Amino acid sequence: MERIIAQTLAGFETISLDALNAKAAMLERLDNKYIATATKFAPVLQAFAAHFDVLEIDGKRAFTYATRYYDDAELRGYYDHHQGRRKRCKVRVREYVDAGFSYLEVKLKDKRKITVKKRLKVGDTRNPMNDAARTFIEENYRAIYAEAFGKTLHPVIAMRYERITLVAREGGERLTIDIGLRFEANDVVRDVGPEMFIIETKSARGNGIADRILRNDHLHPTRSCSKYCIGMASTGLVSRQNRFLPALRRLRLSEAA
Repeated sequence: MERIIAQTLAGFETISLDALNAKAAMLERLDNKYIATATKFAPVLQAFAAHFDVLEIDGKRAFTYATRYYDDAELRGYYDHHQGRRKRCKVRVREYVDAGFSYLEVKLKDKRKITVKKRLKVGDTRNPMNDAARTFIEENYRAIYAEAFGKTLHPVIAMRYERITLVAREGGERLTIDIGLRFEANDVVRDVGPEMFIIETKSARGNGIADRILRNDHLHPTRSCSKYCIGMASTGLVSRQNRFLPALRRLRLSEAA
């Protein structure tokens, strides 16, 4: 199936990383996530070629992401999401393995329920949660929610996957395809089968070209499909996970670790 996906992507025009960042950084967006098997998604992917270009760097079109998420001792980042609170914050350090750099990323929800992502380049990956990082998190949290963040963070889970990125030729829309997810926490490792894809659309209004193509082929968004929360639930780090059970079942991660 990887060969079929690669053959399909061969029909796409390409876009460079600099052009992507200039055109569609999408640090403020509405997201929809879809879970699909490779068999179901491969024919749909062909329809995107008329509207989207694929990110290519040094001849590669799939890139390795290694991410470590941070939370406090009470795991409020997880439980705020589980309870559907608007005021919630995810903090991660993401390594763009192929490109050789890392960012501290802070994801928040504003009053319009739009995802706001703020990034800070990380120089020392051995000590990413330093004073500069803590100040960056505090300032961005306060800017959105007008109150102090006030949490002491520590690493809780790591994940790794391959990502393909498509960029719309018009309108600044993006779509990512994540394959081969692996979650690691407390000596527990959970792998998502290579036949399962997580597709995420990112657009200004949450109903872009990609969403229409997917829905026309009877693929519909999966609610509560945060990779952080799915990883926490599937590795047994949390006591409550009902909100994420549909996504866990679709990814075939609902069985005990």
